Amino acid sequence: MLAAQRGAALNTLAAYRRDLAGAEEVLGDLTKADPAALATLGAAWADLAPASLARKCSALRQFYGFLVDEGLRADDPSPGLPRPRARRPLPRLLTHAEIELLFTRAEDEASADSPAAVRLLTLIEMLYGSGLRATELVSLPLSAIPRDAPFLTVTGKGGAQRMVPVGSRATKALSRWLALRASAQKAGGSKHLFPSRSAGTGHLTRNRLFQLLRELASRAGIAPEKVSPHVLRHAFATHLLEGGADLRVLQTLLGHADIATTQIYTHVDSARLVALVNARHPLGNGYEPGANPDFLARRASAD
Repeated sequence: MLAAQRGAALNTLAAYRRDLAGAEEVLGDLTKADPAALATLGAAWADLAPASLARKCSALRQFYGFLVDEGLRADDPSPGLPRPRARRPLPRLLTHAEIELLFTRAEDEASADSPAAVRLLTLIEMLYGSGLRATELVSLPLSAIPRDAPFLTVTGKGGAQRMVPVGSRATKALSRWLALRASAQKAGGSKHLFPSRSAGTGHLTRNRLFQLLRELASRAGIAPEKVSPHVLRHAFATHLLEGGADLRVLQTLLGHADIATTQIYTHVDSARLVALVNARHPLGNGYEPGANPDFLARRASAD
């Protein structure tokens, strides 16, 4: 149902399968579990983070909804599931200075036209310059590369397609990579933009992309745990919003089905504004006393 009717992505299907299998290890046959049995999952999963517990419970609720819809159960036992209150965490961010460090290091390493270094430069240009998800990036086919218009055709979650812009820096890196790609690829004829190093038709994996970014961060003098493909996607969104991008435009670029997902970046930007007020406003904690004597005098007279 998830695959055929909802068009769920492969990663989503794999996550639901893991969650249901984990619940089955605790409860046995899930189709026969009652509310009391489901209530015991709270204790069994007590060590999980609230967000992980919420995701597992969501998978089970949808599973039992499916059973009821299909007539495989007369009742829905999901009200017995624990109800964690998971707050959406603010995304981890890189500062403009850290972004500059990362790109400077990648550009220096790519200056000798090493295929591996040029590939890595292209990857980070497209993560930060177009806001792609890791899976969207590594699975890009060659046919997605723009010919005339500076846009990529990207297949996102649920098979939804969207157009994302490719900036001049990323276009230049792409051209360099395409010139080196044939010599970097082993026999196998992969049709992906970033083929696997091993023979075959596969592409670079998400895990390998994650490793490459952390290794680059370390060489650039940035704490590796601060950098990941999704952190660069967050940086793309946050820095665009800082520059005045419209939230609806940002939703389209990121491929979010619900604008509520995009709105988290308004909280990130709000946090930046609060920090700015605290540092620069006369009533802020970081403001230097006496820096604006006229304002302070007027305030004193008003008091």
